[in-house]
Amino acid sequence: MKRFDGYGVLITGAGRGIGAATARRLADEGARVLVTDVDEERAVATAGRIQGAEAFRCDVGDRAEVEAAVAYAVERFGRLDVLVNNAFSCGADEPLFEDEPDGKWARDLDLTLTGAFRCARAALPHLVASGRGAIVSIGSVNGEQDFGNHAYSAAKAGLASLTRTLSGHAGPRGVRVNLVEPGTVHTEGWAGREDALERAAKLYPLGRVGLPEDIAAAVAFLASRDAAWITGIALPVDGGILTAQKGFRKAVKGLD
Repeated sequence: MKRFDGYGVLITGAGRGIGAATARRLADEGARVLVTDVDEERAVATAGRIQGAEAFRCDVGDRAEVEAAVAYAVERFGRLDVLVNNAFSCGADEPLFEDEPDGKWARDLDLTLTGAFRCARAALPHLVASGRGAIVSIGSVNGEQDFGNHAYSAAKAGLASLTRTLSGHAGPRGVRVNLVEPGTVHTEGWAGREDALERAAKLYPLGRVGLPEDIAAAVAFLASRDAAWITGIALPVDGGILTAQKGFRKAVKGLD
């Protein structure tokens, strides 16, 4: 028997990257997965390549669309056991902080943090009813240290806080809430900037940047009953970047 046999799963921002890899991983382990994305064509294409997956357009910035996606998952699967909050927005920083526009700040926080809140709010009653409900959100090492992107980083830090507070509320109701904090992951968003990934890889103690499948594996663990006594944690899946500073060590040794 596979770990997710009989499970119904909803994943946001799953048209590509970490979300798509997570959909594949959970489906491979037996889950029926609803691939949601603001880009409906992307969601349909991804779901079409995954056995046991369906697609649904969902903008996590819109409460009505979030509630419709949750309702569709419950209708199609007969239950909802796992919510994976993966959708986000990450705008480029201005050269000077004082030039940061309100709109970009608001968008990054709304889609990354408030979007996860909207999804958790809509899904929670169904996760409680499942008797084995789990929420796994995708955070970032940006929520722990300075890697740039002010608004995105603030939103990811807020998501870690929401994970802690919601775990305390949902735990007595039988729902676990956890967070995965990826480091640099080679997704489609890095297309055309592979040279930057090569430079970044040298800073990681494990000598490489991450793959979407690395993050999907951690999500699968936290969503499964293997993690039945784990809630409220932020799990770095980061190649060691938060625990070691290779650039500093080289600098003090006078190395290039």
